[in-house]
Amino acid sequence: MGMADVQILLVSGSTRGGSINTAVLRTARAVAPPGVTGVLYEGLTDLPAFNPDEDREPVHGAVTWMRDVFRTADAVLFCTPEYAGSLPGSFKNLLDWTVGNGDLYGKPVAWVNVAAEGRGEGAHAALATVLGYVGAVMIEPACVRLPIPRHAVGPDGKVVGSTLRAHLTEILITMALAVQTSTAI
Repeated sequence: MGMADVQILLVSGSTRGGSINTAVLRTARAVAPPGVTGVLYEGLTDLPAFNPDEDREPVHGAVTWMRDVFRTADAVLFCTPEYAGSLPGSFKNLLDWTVGNGDLYGKPVAWVNVAAEGRGEGAHAALATVLGYVGAVMIEPACVRLPIPRHAVGPDGKVVGSTLRAHLTEILITMALAVQTSTAI
């Protein structure tokens, strides 16, 4: 069975311009296999602070747009740094906006941890907690630790090195197959 038109939303938890997490997702988009489209979400800094009183129509335009891209994606791949032992505040804010309307409920998801060995565990534990709470479906074989040193990011903002790129392609294939298997019933 070939892959046919699977859209994977790529969400970085970093707002930093030179983020390795975002570089990894840019690279994933570039190395997506035929039939898989990676869509990089770039609206993290546009979202207002979550307020449950404001989570009703009409919501802020950035929230509407974020919900549209989450809804149309077949799966979501997260890549986030750790800040102060947990998720960065702006990224947690994005996740908070997904709770009330079920943006991630039943959505296949995975994560890539690019931090050096022994780092990033707090962020991924917190991410797993939130994803479980919102009812996302974890694609376990696509959840990987892939430490990437800063020097592995080239001047184009993408990760260099065929081994790292091959790992990212494999993650996307694993996610796409999981999506196709879950919708083939």
